[in-house]
Amino acid sequence: MPIAAERRVASYIVEGALFVAFTVGLYFASLEAYGIRLYALKTFGRVIHEFDPWFNFRATKYLADNGWYKFFTWFDYESWYPLGRPVGTTIYPGMQIVSVAIWRAMRLTVGDTSMSLNDVCCFVPAWFGVSATCFLGLLTKECSGSYASGVVAAGIMSIVPAHLMRSVGGGYDNESIALTCMSATFFCWVRALRNDPTATDGRATRDSIVWGVMAGLAYVCMVAAWGGFVFVINLIGAHAVALFFLGRFTSKLHRAYSLLFVVGTMGAMRVPVVGWGPLKSTEQIGPLLVFIAFQILEYCERQRRNKGLSFLQLTLLRIKVTLPVLILAVGGAAYLQLSMNYFGPPSARVRGLFVKHTRTGNPLVDSVAEHQPANQQAYQQYLSHAYELAPVGFGLSFLRWTDANSFIILYSIIAYYFSNRMARLVILLGPVASALGGIAIGFCFDQFLLHPVGRIVATTLYGKPTLLADHEEEDEPTTAPSADDKDPAAKLAKKEGSGNGADGMTRNAKLQQQIKRKMRGVARAAWTLYNFRLTCVLRIALGVYLVRQTRWPLQKKAKEFYKYSHELSEQLSQPSIMFKARLNNGKEIMLDDYREAYWWLKKTTPEDARVMAWWDYGYQIAGIGNRTTIADGNTWNHEHIATLGRILSASEEKAHRIARHLADYVLVWAGGGGDDLAKSPHMARIGNSVYHDICDEPTCSQFGFYQGGIPTPMIEKCLLYKTVRYGEPGVPPLNPKMFKHAFTSKYGKVRIFKVMNVSKKSKDWVADPANRVCDAPGSWYCVGQYPPALQPLIAKRKPFKQLEDFNVGRDKESDEYVKEYHKRMEGRGGGEDYGEEDGFGGGRGGLGEQLGLTPKACYGREASLPKDKVYTGGAAGASLMQAMQFAAMQGKKNVAIARASAVDGHAFAFDGTPDPSGEVEFDDGCDMPCADSESLSCGCGDEVCAGAGAQPLPGENNARRWVVYEVPPEVAMLMEQQQRKSRKGSKGGKGGKGKKPKSEL
Repeated sequence: MPIAAERRVASYIVEGALFVAFTVGLYFASLEAYGIRLYALKTFGRVIHEFDPWFNFRATKYLADNGWYKFFTWFDYESWYPLGRPVGTTIYPGMQIVSVAIWRAMRLTVGDTSMSLNDVCCFVPAWFGVSATCFLGLLTKECSGSYASGVVAAGIMSIVPAHLMRSVGGGYDNESIALTCMSATFFCWVRALRNDPTATDGRATRDSIVWGVMAGLAYVCMVAAWGGFVFVINLIGAHAVALFFLGRFTSKLHRAYSLLFVVGTMGAMRVPVVGWGPLKSTEQIGPLLVFIAFQILEYCERQRRNKGLSFLQLTLLRIKVTLPVLILAVGGAAYLQLSMNYFGPPSARVRGLFVKHTRTGNPLVDSVAEHQPANQQAYQQYLSHAYELAPVGFGLSFLRWTDANSFIILYSIIAYYFSNRMARLVILLGPVASALGGIAIGFCFDQFLLHPVGRIVATTLYGKPTLLADHEEEDEPTTAPSADDKDPAAKLAKKEGSGNGADGMTRNAKLQQQIKRKMRGVARAAWTLYNFRLTCVLRIALGVYLVRQTRWPLQKKAKEFYKYSHELSEQLSQPSIMFKARLNNGKEIMLDDYREAYWWLKKTTPEDARVMAWWDYGYQIAGIGNRTTIADGNTWNHEHIATLGRILSASEEKAHRIARHLADYVLVWAGGGGDDLAKSPHMARIGNSVYHDICDEPTCSQFGFYQGGIPTPMIEKCLLYKTVRYGEPGVPPLNPKMFKHAFTSKYGKVRIFKVMNVSKKSKDWVADPANRVCDAPGSWYCVGQYPPALQPLIAKRKPFKQLEDFNVGRDKESDEYVKEYHKRMEGRGGGEDYGEEDGFGGGRGGLGEQLGLTPKACYGREASLPKDKVYTGGAAGASLMQAMQFAAMQGKKNVAIARASAVDGHAFAFDGTPDPSGEVEFDDGCDMPCADSESLSCGCGDEVCAGAGAQPLPGENNARRWVVYEVPPEVAMLMEQQQRKSRKGSKGGKGGKGKKPKSEL
């Protein structure tokens, strides 16, 4: 056999061996990815978690029971009462379709009837965690050209917390399958850009066509799965533009992007919730403009090849063709916008990613903790040691400059920016951080072991290093140097243009080619020297030395990463709907109050019962309790949620006048912690954003607690306070003619009240199909209406889109409202008539700094605080001075505070000394600023800790950081003056006679 043939055979054998090793590596990474996601199912059983997953499961069940057509024409009148929700046109149905397909396939192919639809939905996140891991490994291998990098990246991706956060068993969220679709789309995109040596002079390749179509199909799956598809298509569009500006535009790039865009857009427009969005939404207009521009560039590229145009001639042609197209496009867009407001505005969530402040101006969006910016602690929490490896991989990526590898670089930059703006988007960093970590480790393995060994073997056997490829792929240049010599038309163009400066352009082109040849010569010389046999031996020796020196630190880091990921997976696997807790006697229990309440609704109340609760719980009430809800986590109608906020924050009498037309029962979360009183400021703020008569200013600072946990007059009168604190001493009792207590869960976490004197007339009016407004006669799309009795209230609403939609003219009042909201939420105070009730200078501090307060310590365990502690919450848990007031009123010397949101949290007053075993070093969780002073630290609780990257200590169910202060004498002196007034206020109301139920927890 000739030596050349032997070399080719040997290369195929080695490549095959590497591919087999790569496949085995992906297999083991897949096993780990699957196992780490099963903690929840092993501990709690096959239970759906959290809130949104319950809607996803309910929709999946509806699809399985009723079929495709009914699913997409499903107008759900059991949610968003009395309006209803067109689920078929407002849902990303990918996860439902996939789950039902898997469930039916299992029953038809293997006859497995042991797994119910609920079971399949519980396992879907784990299954797709495996597929996302594999696609990420393929993506990394394609971008880096290294099998080792791909295997390591897959291993990191399998357990990285940023991926786990949305893909644990039972966490039936859209993101659980979206990461698979996203990674698949990215892999197909970069695969379409792979260089083909047989395609010369910038021509298209077969791969660009085949894989371009595949990328489009994968993108359609992404669109069907999650609203994050906007990030995917914009990132690919940005990468295509970057390649153009880097001088790497070819017909290959044109085919890949055009096919992806055409196939992807056609498929995306078939998803009802997306519709014409790709051609109308400002969030998606960028990729459309790139598509149009690429058609112009491809036309010019064809002319260059046919006529042998020089670079200057090509540039002039591009300008000449682009100008008329640009004028027509701008004119057409202006006409469409001015005549029919064709282009839709960016959503509040997307707009919040670009504004200079951390608030969107929408109190509903701002009320969700995961919409707040991320920080270094969050990155360390969700990326762990991958956060340290990623910058190394990012730097090494610049050593390999291909179309595919530039994608990883751009992906990391853009994902980091957006995750920095919104904590929830840290999930986008999981894949690219894993890829960069894999590149960092794989590079070392390749350069210090695999490649030098391969070179030595190749030179020993064949005298020339051909056994292993250089793995330094060079894409073809935009214009081939030899094109003019081969193309007769090009020669003719040169001759005809010789009198118009063509000789000068030719000389410039030749000079550029000479410079490029010299640079390539230098690179080849360096590469040859790098691959000398002696150099390879030195590289191996250096690799062995580095391994010996870093073996134990690297093993320690790897074990820490592995252990931390499994510990965090266990924490993420604890569903909020049921969790482990301890009684006062130390006994561990499974607290299942929430499902107990929903089951009570299902078994005890009529099937047409309507349950009013804050929107967070709507999905669970409908999914478990099977009862009609007023609002849920879809949050599509801001004004409707504002009406719900108005009811709950209104006085009992005013609330009943509205509630009797909408609900039969009122459900509240109680028992402290993250109960409804902790959420109450958001309810008032959201309500006030539409009904401007609820509060005196946008943040509703007067709706809370002051002077040692004493409620302000506004919250003391409201329905929410009376239901959550039902039966406690000093709490005004409910009027049994308006709201009657019906149910309290075993451990007091949920209370349900029956609405008395319900308007049957309004209920029957809403139930009558004749009173629904259909988009066409006989259509399924028929929107419910508010009953006539509520029309005067609805007429008072000020549509919130006036505050955020640039297509609607905003009046001066709306602008001032938004400015005041931002000013107060950013801690810069507000008007002089707000926040002065407590005698301490309002809600924005000043006294704390004057007293020179400094924290004594920070604790991560509530149990570390002394047994004589006395609890308060609400505004006193966010404002240090209000917490100090509470401590002074209780006669305590110390206060511990954990801020849970912008305006509320938890606080304890005590005299004893905390247990030092629970003390932690001051991290970003401890350093969260107080609501009344940004210079003082108030710790964190619940979602705020998650946003700050503060993790629960071992054995703790909740992440908390309790910052402890000593109460200065000045506060006690001021409180002596304030207590008389507060006591008079408390004597004025009629308190409840019953004693506060003693919690066993």
